[in-house]
Order: sequence, then C-alpha cells, then structure tokens
Amino acid sequence: MRRLYQGNEAKVTSLVVDGFSSVLPKGNIKEILVPAIPVHRPWMRWRLRNLGIWLRDTFFHSLTTNRIRKAARQIDYDIVHVVDHGPYCAALCVDEFLKGKQLWVSFHDHFKTTKSNAENTRRLWQHAARRLVISEEIAVAYSRLFGNAQYEIITDGVETQEIRHPSAQIGNPVNIYFAGLLHLHYIPLFKTLADALDKLSNEGLQFKLILRGTQQLNELNNRRFDIDYLPVTLNNADLKAELDAADILYLPIKFTTPDFYLYSLSTKMVGYLGAPGAILYHGPADAAACYLLNSNQAAICCGSLNADELVASLRQLLSNGKEVSTQAKELARNRFDLKTIQQRFWAEVLTGVDR
Repeated sequence: MRRLYQGNEAKVTSLVVDGFSSVLPKGNIKEILVPAIPVHRPWMRWRLRNLGIWLRDTFFHSLTTNRIRKAARQIDYDIVHVVDHGPYCAALCVDEFLKGKQLWVSFHDHFKTTKSNAENTRRLWQHAARRLVISEEIAVAYSRLFGNAQYEIITDGVETQEIRHPSAQIGNPVNIYFAGLLHLHYIPLFKTLADALDKLSNEGLQFKLILRGTQQLNELNNRRFDIDYLPVTLNNADLKAELDAADILYLPIKFTTPDFYLYSLSTKMVGYLGAPGAILYHGPADAAACYLLNSNQAAICCGSLNADELVASLRQLLSNGKEVSTQAKELARNRFDLKTIQQRFWAEVLTGVDR
C-alpha cells in the first residue's frame, strides 16, 4: 500500500487496527492507530495469547468496531480504501460511512487464510465501487462465490531503476538468497533444498545460502554448503543490494494451504523479478505464482519435495539462469511496472472524485 500511495501521501490517512501493541513507523502518511481490545503484550505466552485472540475476535469485537467508527468520524475523506484482511475489515461498510462516498477494496488473500470471513468479504465485494485484486484467480473465485462484478488487478510493483540487467555469469560459490521468517510448514521445503544442495556439493559445486531475518533451522545444520544468517532489517537499500548480489532467488510456497497458494501472489516475487539473479520457485505446481512465472518462462519451477527433482531444477537454473532472468525482467516491465500501477490506481481519483 505504501508504494501505491507513493507521491500522494498527503491525500491519505491510514487507519490501522492493531492487537499487538505495535509502534507505527514514521513516514509521510498520517496514521491513526486503533488498539483492538485486549492488546497482546510481549510477556503473554501461548495460553494467554490464544485467550486474548479469542476475546478480541468475539467478546470484544463490537467494542473495537465502535472504536474504529469513532476514529473514522474524525477523518475528512472521499474514499474508503479497505484491505479485506482481519475481523474488522467491514467495520465501515455501512451507510454512515459510505453514503456519498466511494468504497475501494483490495483483495490480497482468500478470506479463509485471514481472520476475515465469507460474510465480510461478500459485503465488501458487493458494495465496492472498485475491486482491486491481487490475481485473476482470486477474482474468478470471488465472482463465482459472491456474484460477477468488475475488477482490476492492482499489485505491488517495481520501479524502472530497480530492474537490473541479468547476471552475466553465476558466482562461485553460487549465492542463493531468501528473506523472511518461516512458518513451520515451510521447513520441509528448506530441508529438500538443503538435501539437493548437498547432492550438488558432492559433485564439486559450491553454494552459499543467505537467509535474511530467518530463524535458525535445525534442518540446515551440518550441511556441505555455507549458510549465512542475517538479522531482520527494515533498511530497503540493504535488502535491495542483497537481492542484486544473489545468483538464485529462492521462492518457496508451502504445500499445506491451497486457499493461499491457489489465489495469492507473493510481494517477495515481485521484488525478485527485478533482481539480476534467476528465480527458483519451489512449491505447488497449481499455485497462482507458479502459473504466472511458468507461463512467462520467468523462473524455474519445482513442484515437488523430492530432492532429486529439485536437483534437476537447480541444474536447469545454473545452465539457463540468464535466459530465465531476462524473461523475468520482461514480466516485471509488462505486468509490474510501479509507475503504471500507480497511475491506474490514482486515475479514478483524478477522473472521478475530483470531477
């Protein structure tokens, strides 16, 4: 969202609902935080945490909803832009806040994978003046569930200067990069990757796996390749430099949640497309991301937890990485150009609300 609003921050007021005592980042957008009751505290362990979440989502839901509405009444606005995520996403989908206004809704993930629900998503889908979807797949699914309606694909994007020329040659060692914390369901993918890298290392190839902000994984101990754990950072310049230095950009998608992988596109994938290295997609073959990458020949895709199959994918990537990366840049320019996406997003403001 911040990248969509880039250059127009003065026109935006962000209303954030938070249950985890977060601190709002400093930036050019005016942000208002509404605590969801009860607020989670760092000292709460899993029993208290789960009890707090249950109380927040059920017993105190109406109290937090009233807080959201009270905060919204203090904002001068023409458009309500909602992200369909969480139990409070439809809090402003009532006449008091929509009469004479426009409702825009971004649908990034299937409601079954968020704390939203079918009824909230139905209301938002049916009342929205603009439906901004992450993928064609989620739009088709929601049209089937909630009724046919116009929609636009609006995603994250890459700036022209962020797109780098494909790497001329693979490094030695081969640098493989991943950034982010991991859910337990991703561990089998990393074990398969480690097994595959061990097999190739036994043939004399050298690898370095760079993990930025990832927890220590026992499955990666005592391997035949180097591993570099880097701490969490919010420094975008550092992250971009690391992306650009990588030979292989590892994009794992867990096999365990079809309602996620069938419809969503990773924002990480969009950043990967602009980097010089080549993308190794590892996850379900029927995922929305896999279909997009495969159909544009913008990645080498492995849809298996079999190490030998991943070895074959890695060999292909090492042989044809430059060609794959070249196609990724084409996809980034044609589908994910940030300036074009921003212009599409703001065009409705310029031709509609201001008119």
